[in-house]
Amino acid sequence: MTGSIDPADWVQRRTSFGSVAADYAALRPGYPADAVAFLLGSRPLRVLDLGAGTGLLTDVLVAAGHDVVAVDPSPDMLAQLRARHPGVPASVGGAEDVPLPDSSVDAVVAGQAAHWFDPEPAAAELRRVLRPGGVVGFVWNVRDEQVPWVAALGAALAAEARGHEADQGVVARFADALPADVETHRSGTVQRLTPEQVVGGIGTRSYVATMSAEARAAFLDGIRDLLAGHPDTAGRDVLDLSHRTDSYRLTPR
Repeated sequence: MTGSIDPADWVQRRTSFGSVAADYAALRPGYPADAVAFLLGSRPLRVLDLGAGTGLLTDVLVAAGHDVVAVDPSPDMLAQLRARHPGVPASVGGAEDVPLPDSSVDAVVAGQAAHWFDPEPAAAELRRVLRPGGVVGFVWNVRDEQVPWVAALGAALAAEARGHEADQGVVARFADALPADVETHRSGTVQRLTPEQVVGGIGTRSYVATMSAEARAAFLDGIRDLLAGHPDTAGRDVLDLSHRTDSYRLTPR
């Protein structure tokens, strides 16, 4: 477990995404192809997409020619993935108890998910399912707050998010637990969204999905007001929401 969130709240957040699965699939950003190329190279591999969710990282893995198997704790999220990729085997499971045989994959990757893993038991599972010479890849999209309106958005979310959108030291914990050497890569991606789609995407965040209906509506109305009033977004029909993509390749020793 990572961060300073209360353990009961952390469990609730970790399992909250099923209620917003369709919006998550439609409104969360995908991943740039160069991130997958960095993590896995150019040769087709057998890859476990762990915490695969609705299949946003699976999209890029399949496009790159990899043979993918998906695992996620949420049946609702996996239903979205199966609709996108009916040929990808998908199973309900978690990082601490992976439903795959020993030495069955060349790589394990996780997009926007590894901060939900418990590093020590998960690392043991990753070593179990990896073939000799295998790699682990973690990737996160993080809003690019060098853009002024995106920084204002981040400030509005900060009290609720409490840093739960990126690494938070989990890479270092996995590097110790595997143990593994770590290489990093930074790139980015941009979503073109309407203001209401930006609001909808915020609604898929765990800290919003777990609010009461009344609190969620009030919180999202505040985001609407911010976008309507900020000089860089007021009156615009389409916004460019920039993200920094941070990728980490862990090579077990």
